[in-house]
Amino acid sequence: MRRAGPTASWARGNTRLPVARARSSATSSASASSASRRAEPVNPSSVVPAKAGTHPSASPNETIGIGVGEPTHTRGPTEPWVPAFARTTELRAEKLAAAGGVRIAGVELSEPLSPELKDAIWRAFLAHHIVVFPGQFLTRGQQFAFAGNFGEVEVHGAHRGEAKRYDVAHVMSNLDADGNPVLRVSKAANYHWHTDKPYHAAPPMLTMLRAVEVPPTGGDTEFANTALAYDALPDETKWRIAGLRVVFRPAFDESRAAVDHPLVRMHPETGRKALYFGNHSTHILGLPEAESAALLGELLDHATQPQFVYRHRWRAGDLVMWDNRCLLHRLVADDSMRRYRRVMHRSVVRGTVPV
Repeated sequence: MRRAGPTASWARGNTRLPVARARSSATSSASASSASRRAEPVNPSSVVPAKAGTHPSASPNETIGIGVGEPTHTRGPTEPWVPAFARTTELRAEKLAAAGGVRIAGVELSEPLSPELKDAIWRAFLAHHIVVFPGQFLTRGQQFAFAGNFGEVEVHGAHRGEAKRYDVAHVMSNLDADGNPVLRVSKAANYHWHTDKPYHAAPPMLTMLRAVEVPPTGGDTEFANTALAYDALPDETKWRIAGLRVVFRPAFDESRAAVDHPLVRMHPETGRKALYFGNHSTHILGLPEAESAALLGELLDHATQPQFVYRHRWRAGDLVMWDNRCLLHRLVADDSMRRYRRVMHRSVVRGTVPV
């Protein structure tokens, strides 16, 4: 069975899906101009509830307040928004893109979190799917402890002896056995759009990466918001894919037993629907191979349009946590990966069976 790989390698059917396409260059230029304007603070008390099922427009570089205390407003059950809290202590969060993401500075993650701070971070995570914490020079143990605030953290390498695996963090790098950078181009590489470990019966809900060494240029990570992408599908396409299930098997171990999950999964905490597929997808149950590959390819083309994507430029000390239940991500392959060292520490928090 053909594996769903990069866009160019997926088969195409004779009929293309009626999916929403990217807007004109004029719209893109206008968005870029808006993003370049100076960030303005947003009064938390001005955040009001939205109708269920809607997604608020996000203005890149807009600054919002995330208070630490009891929430006074939310955005509705299907798309929570950063709430206005009682003004005790206040964090400042900068929106990164319309597709999602906030940057929260001034928090020291090496220290234990108060219940209020933990709650504020989690609400920002559910609202924006990606949270960036700059300047976090943590030990692997401290990173493990921070991840443990949000659930059970996977222990890496408990029964394996590779030098690149440790009990509390998975060291991900572009280095060979001699410590020299090398560009990996295998089908299992992270250069393809994927979600983490979907071939598990209960895939992880959250992944965090901390940048230990980064190249001076390149080595970015892109995130595609598959909840926004699902919302933008025409109703006829939503009807067509409702109830379909995708088969997953790890690209690096095709002897492993496959699992299947819904192509459209519901977020267990927000109730919002999102597409769920990626590089580890092999096919859709019940569809002919060519039709399955064409459908997955069309959905990937749709979900990875610019309006659904945030691109993160790494700096040493960045810690980024993201929601695997509604995002695809990939490492952007470029020449820097051949020339410079890139070392990341990864922590993964266990999730639930997708429904």
